[in-house]
Amino acid sequence: MAQNVTEIHDMGVDKKSSPYDEARINEKAPHDFAAEEAPIDRAVEAAFNVTEQDLQEAKALADNMSLEEVQSLMAQVLKIHGNDPNFPHTIITKIEEFLGNASILENPEKYDEIIYEMKIEAALITNNSPYAEVRAVVDNHDDPTMPCSTIRAWVIGIIFSGALGAVNQLFSIRMPAITVGLNVAQLLAYPLGKFCEMVLPDIGFTLFGSRHSLNPGPFNRKEHMLITIMANVAGSTPYTNNIIWSQYLPQYFNQSYAGQFGYQIVIALSTNMIGYGMAGLTRRFLVYPSYCVWPASLVTIALNTAFHTETNVPVLGPLKKVFSMSRYTFFLWATLAMFVYFWLPNYLFLALSAFSWLSWISPNNMILSNITGFNNGLGLNPWPTFDWNVLLFDATDPLMVPFFSTFNKFLGMFCAFFVVIGIWWSNAYNTGYLPINSNGVFDNTGNHYIISRAINEKGLFDAEKYEAYSPAYLAAGNLTVYLFFFAIYPATLAYILLNHRYEVTMGFKNFWNSLRRNKNTEAGQYKDVHNRLMAVYPEVPEWWYLIILLGAIGCGIGGIAGWETYTTPAVVFYGLILCIVFVIPVGIVKAMTGMEVTLNVLAEFIGGSWVEGNALAMNFFKSFGYVTCAHAVWFANDLKLAHYVKIPPKHTFAAQVIATLISTFICTGILNFQMNDIPNVCTNQAPNKMTCPGINTFFTASVLWGTIGPKKIFGHNGQYTALMIGWPLGLLIPVITWYIQKKFPEKKWLRQIHPIVLLYGAIYWAPYNLSYVIPSVWIGWLSWIWCKSRFLGFWSKYNFVLSAAFTTGISVAAVIIFFSLDWAGVEVSWWGNNVVSQGCEASPCLLKVLKEGEIFGPGPGQFH
Repeated sequence: MAQNVTEIHDMGVDKKSSPYDEARINEKAPHDFAAEEAPIDRAVEAAFNVTEQDLQEAKALADNMSLEEVQSLMAQVLKIHGNDPNFPHTIITKIEEFLGNASILENPEKYDEIIYEMKIEAALITNNSPYAEVRAVVDNHDDPTMPCSTIRAWVIGIIFSGALGAVNQLFSIRMPAITVGLNVAQLLAYPLGKFCEMVLPDIGFTLFGSRHSLNPGPFNRKEHMLITIMANVAGSTPYTNNIIWSQYLPQYFNQSYAGQFGYQIVIALSTNMIGYGMAGLTRRFLVYPSYCVWPASLVTIALNTAFHTETNVPVLGPLKKVFSMSRYTFFLWATLAMFVYFWLPNYLFLALSAFSWLSWISPNNMILSNITGFNNGLGLNPWPTFDWNVLLFDATDPLMVPFFSTFNKFLGMFCAFFVVIGIWWSNAYNTGYLPINSNGVFDNTGNHYIISRAINEKGLFDAEKYEAYSPAYLAAGNLTVYLFFFAIYPATLAYILLNHRYEVTMGFKNFWNSLRRNKNTEAGQYKDVHNRLMAVYPEVPEWWYLIILLGAIGCGIGGIAGWETYTTPAVVFYGLILCIVFVIPVGIVKAMTGMEVTLNVLAEFIGGSWVEGNALAMNFFKSFGYVTCAHAVWFANDLKLAHYVKIPPKHTFAAQVIATLISTFICTGILNFQMNDIPNVCTNQAPNKMTCPGINTFFTASVLWGTIGPKKIFGHNGQYTALMIGWPLGLLIPVITWYIQKKFPEKKWLRQIHPIVLLYGAIYWAPYNLSYVIPSVWIGWLSWIWCKSRFLGFWSKYNFVLSAAFTTGISVAAVIIFFSLDWAGVEVSWWGNNVVSQGCEASPCLLKVLKEGEIFGPGPGQFH
């Protein structure tokens, strides 16, 4: 039977914002869907990927929805989700059937079944999420009285902001680096919050009409998530620290003024804060719409839910068993299991990590090792690792992201596999003299390029020295990466234009209306339950974000113009323009697929062409061009996280900004300690392996792109001019995919082909290979296809919790292994650890080998 208004509101429907008034909800519908027979319910559960509990809530609302309302809503749903690979294809087909049959409105009694299904789907969309993965972990209820911005939350959040910033900055220059991740902070914050709940007294003060207590009650999920958001934004070190290192150290540019704290902090604040302004302005594109799922957020919320959910509903799982273990207990056991297991592949038995069993058959076989090898080959191996950490190479895992994302990433990498082989095997561009899959830069002897032999004492390009030395050569894997990087940028813009222009257009209209009084800011879009519940809380005005943006611009201009950087302050606006063009397309792709298109290569390409011969200026172009968009997307992810958990937007804004300020100052302080107090830092003689591999790579790339410049490498008559074919190829691939999908709409599998994720997979060669993605295909299919379709309740309860548990167990174990064993240099030598570095896996085997004193390519004076 239809439920009363109080019950409906408790289910997450806000009476003030709901289109259904009290009289209509209490009115008995002509067709009582709540009493519908079980067989059709079971069919709907299967077709709509909905659990029994979600179905019962949807049925309560479906009773009271008119056919005209459903038809209008479904028309909007089809426009927004028609090209959404996350949205079930079967439902899209049913919606098209429903909207395409005019007689349904005229003779509804003849179409009971499809009307029932459409009303259920309409109720799901308005009272919950259309995605099963979101419904699995995101609550469609809220308690606006729940404390959030509490004293204890701020204290714990500030502690973690400082601690994560300090630890991650300190060990960022180590080889290998160690990073304390988000899940570790989330795990440790819970007992701290519960401790405060037990010991702190309920005393406080009243400010602006609100009481602030040391102990406002039980430590709750909103406080916990606010702390998590602070830790997340504080955990990343300022990207401009790379510039400071390359300027300050004597083996690089040797510019002493880079050691000044004022210079360091203004450019760090500029790049760290500039993304906030852009993130705030993109809320209507990347945060409010329901199609912006943000898969990584679901794992974070699943862990939060495990800590704070008291209810525990048994679910049917594999082997026809009922699983009654709570999410919290499951998380603890899974974390403990991964913590114990991680010691095997990462310390005691390294062969489990690099399980290159095919190359072990004949370690010195050049062809076998280059095709199947884990370390130096292309990694073609049906099961190449037993190390979960290997699958996290791009910060995603097969339990986190939808299976279509995992499979498209693999398919793109597999197609690029043949490009790499073709380039290397044919010795195109002399790649046969180089390792097949290296991301290094080489000279004409096959050794690593010595940058100092092509620049003067000021770090500027020296044509005479360059021509007497060697062109810069790239390996086959690296050339493939650049080819598809050139393709992915135009492809991203073309894909959004073809597939999501309606959503982007509506976003711009609503953004413009938000700047005008009494204008509709939700035109052309439906308001899901999360937007309705968040409407209770005042939104952050656009001008708050604008102030942050202007302040960041001011810091950037001051830092660049106030010191001798040999760079125009226009570089700040260059970064903004690049971000304005790409932030919405890149953000939509990441929000829907979990895969992020980074602008680092594009920023290098444009910046290097603009300031050719000036590596330092190129560094600033790269930093602002890449970081502005990257930070905007990351901060938008956090805004969606808060949106899901119903944290008031102003609390989120304050938490993000304050945590970033704290982290920036602490990281800059640690940076000065590293530069001035660690002897021989960034050299092979540095203590505790503080050799700065990332800084060395950054400096090499800056000189390659800024000093030698893209024109010599990719321009007219350049070494690799042919790779520019990637730009028109990138425009063509989305058009072909879009045309085929429109031509054959009945082909369900075609709808799962995502051209941007295909290209994303193709750009992850050098140093990665197929061994990093193949296991994800099997695991992703098992989780998202087999388990989800058969045991939805089981999958909903445990899938994302398992992802969080594995990542947390790895993070904790890695910290302990580092400080207890790696720091002291304790190693275990036996076959299981030594076999991973034998033959061609220890030192790359080349297709062609130079004799003593030989070079390849043009000799000195034969190139310019």
